[in-house]
Amino acid sequence: MVKENTIPYETQRLLGPLEAVPLFRKLLGGRDRECMAAIHLNCKNRINSVEIVSIGTLNSSPAHPREVFKGAILANAAAIVLGHNHPSGDPTPSKEDIEVTRRLVEAGNILGIQVLDHIIIADDGWVSLKERLLMPIMPA
Repeated sequence: MVKENTIPYETQRLLGPLEAVPLFRKLLGGRDRECMAAIHLNCKNRINSVEIVSIGTLNSSPAHPREVFKGAILANAAAIVLGHNHPSGDPTPSKEDIEVTRRLVEAGNILGIQVLDHIIIADDGWVSLKERLLMPIMPA
């Protein structure tokens, strides 16, 4: 991996979405199109790295598992937290958001990299798909 930029992490360990939201806001906030990012965590939920995995259009950010997990594998991540922005300002998850999350959780299960949460940030707040029970429960 090539180190391009550094972002000071608000926290060195993620215990829940409240710790991830400020990092995603710094990385994705104010963008004019949807982007997806991944926080790569070690087995103690400490941050190994953060990367933007997809840059999309005004209302979509296609995220294929190979792009999402490539950086996680290179970072020796045990788990990831996904985040993407909604430039519309409304953080309500779409059907597509829920479906892509399902696919990524399944792919992570196959790879042995747990997807802990998927957070959507917007001007009007943020939503954790895990807290809303919109993520599939995969075996540990």
